Amino acid sequence: MSEVLLVRHAGWAEIVLNRPALRNAIDGALARALAEAIDTINADSETCAVLLRGADGAFSSGLDLKALQAEPEGMAGFARVWERVHQSLLQSRKAWIVALERHAVNGGAALALAGDLMVCGAGAFLQIGEIRLGMAAPRNAAWLALRHSEAVAARLCLLGDRVPAADLMRLGIATEVTDDAQVLGRARELAATIAGFPADGVAAIKGGMRAATTRRNIHH
Repeated sequence: MSEVLLVRHAGWAEIVLNRPALRNAIDGALARALAEAIDTINADSETCAVLLRGADGAFSSGLDLKALQAEPEGMAGFARVWERVHQSLLQSRKAWIVALERHAVNGGAALALAGDLMVCGAGAFLQIGEIRLGMAAPRNAAWLALRHSEAVAARLCLLGDRVPAADLMRLGIATEVTDDAQVLGRARELAATIAGFPADGVAAIKGGMRAATTRRNIHH
């Protein structure tokens, strides 16, 4: 089975992190497949919206450090692919909807924070736990800086704990919180709604939003 599934619908697509036995932990093969899937969708003018989710009801438990350290090029090789993933997300003119089921941890949290809209299960949590390991969290910090205040970033990054759905909603991280069993259905609904809009308009709005945010951050 592929470590990332790309499922196409009318005007929208689903990208599925597919290592369910390891709670969709990110290894080199998954990162490479994810980079390819994102680039494929970014190049498709008919796709307006993308739903990013994990297989079997969990988003992602983060980087699979054991697997990554065993790769021929080690962490350095992975870092190049991971950079490509995040650059492609940053430059995307699609609307990205994240279905946050169960958990998004560390490297998985960075992917979740890259989305434009987040549907979060009532029992789900997001955790940026790098501080507990003595590690930096550059991807999480970058997405938070782009889309949220430093106060929100501090709450998520400096305590390293599990931040539950209600807090994610209060902080403006989650767009909405729904019953755990309804997360996928609701996220698909949002993707299909956006897919019903003119594709050029979606691309223009998303491109304009990102350009405005980037300009603001540079001026600061």
